Amino acid sequence: MPVSPTDPCEWTASELLAAYASAQLSPVDATRAVLGRIERLNPSLNAFVLIDQEQALASARASEEAWRQHRADGTPVGALEGVPTTIKDLILTRGWPTLRGSHTLSADQPWEIDAPVTARLREAGTVLLGKTTTPEYGCKGETNSPRSGLTRNPWHLGRTPGGSSGGAAAAVAAGLGPLAVGTDGAGSVRIPAAFCGNVGLKPSFGRVPAYPLSPFGTVAHLGPHTMSVRDAALMLNVMSKPDPRDWTSLPPDQRDYTVGLDDGVRGLRMAYSPTLGYVRTLHPEVAAAVDRGVRLLEQLGAHIDAVDPGFDDPLHISTGLWFAGTSSIWRSLTDSQRAVTDPDFQAQAQIGQSIDLARIHELTMARGALGSHMRQFMTRYDVLITPSVAIPAFEARPAGSIEMNAQAMLGWTPYSYPFNLTQQPAITVPCGLSSEGLPLGIQFVGRMFDDAMVLRVARAFESVCPVARPSLAWAVN
Repeated sequence: MPVSPTDPCEWTASELLAAYASAQLSPVDATRAVLGRIERLNPSLNAFVLIDQEQALASARASEEAWRQHRADGTPVGALEGVPTTIKDLILTRGWPTLRGSHTLSADQPWEIDAPVTARLREAGTVLLGKTTTPEYGCKGETNSPRSGLTRNPWHLGRTPGGSSGGAAAAVAAGLGPLAVGTDGAGSVRIPAAFCGNVGLKPSFGRVPAYPLSPFGTVAHLGPHTMSVRDAALMLNVMSKPDPRDWTSLPPDQRDYTVGLDDGVRGLRMAYSPTLGYVRTLHPEVAAAVDRGVRLLEQLGAHIDAVDPGFDDPLHISTGLWFAGTSSIWRSLTDSQRAVTDPDFQAQAQIGQSIDLARIHELTMARGALGSHMRQFMTRYDVLITPSVAIPAFEARPAGSIEMNAQAMLGWTPYSYPFNLTQQPAITVPCGLSSEGLPLGIQFVGRMFDDAMVLRVARAFESVCPVARPSLAWAVN
């Protein structure tokens, strides 16, 4: 099924909004096209756990009427009015079950609450299509679970889309809705975005309100998956609106993240660290693609220093705190529930049970020292540049295929988890393809709270390094 520039499934949210404004296309047309593609492709990809065609079309018809009124008399429309959007199945969504990839939760209960991000997207007029796959409780960087099975990468069905927001990333890459919401506790937005050739943003912690708070604590962020950097900025405008249910959220942010997006990088100071000083295994094609990207930024006028930020690998901090969080979920389950959990989740919980209070305190203090170090390091730079993931997408495999430990969980993605610990904004954008035709990603990490800067740098890079979308040659018409 070759892609076509006239197919609205291939249009960004920004392009759809412009088409709606000019009456070139209606939200109903776009939604029907996307739903038709989901029907054709999702059986192979397994990116969705729930698709609600009836609600999506009803929302699209309401958006169509809103745009008609807007064109007639200037009646305001939502910021994302009529744009097809998906929600990861860790995020509460009124009227739909949130089952977290787990047999431990029952769909047969009231689902009456929208999480803050879901509520804001409804208010902005998005057309919610359904919920995307996640590993059990978002516990790993690939997307498989006993409940929802194995999710696959649209660039190559034999490869993983990454995780834990693998369904979200696969959906965006395959044109199954241009906008998707993911979560990121150790890279779970950026890993799948890099593996699937999308834009994936982890905003500063607290920029996007969350409710309920993650059992994995203050490493957990919510962020957008999109086809373009401009779309990520549009989503952040909506997602960052306040919600009093999250006591960790930042003060209301009135900034329009599309303003200044095209200001370029001339004169900006950037640090470039291809190994962060500790990465020993970096795929040569990833290294070469990121290095080419750095040269492009220099040609655009950025001042780039090759320098490591000067910290040791914090893998033990990230996985120690993560496994303790897994153990907290485990303790809430009955024996019968534990028996039906993912073996990877079980292994994490068992490791977490050995982590005592003194060790958690040590890890928390070490995390604080890392955060302070990076705050100081970033006073000299506008962004830090790294690869997004150390390798291209690996084999898609069922849950329990490997022995679960810290290295197996995150050792292959050493550039993501440090910046959950420090809570800095970080974005991945595509920077090329491997010799096997798999997407590769470059990451820009910003100063804490400077989400606008990582978007600006990513937009400048995107403008000179366009990457093709997947051909979907495997699809059946």
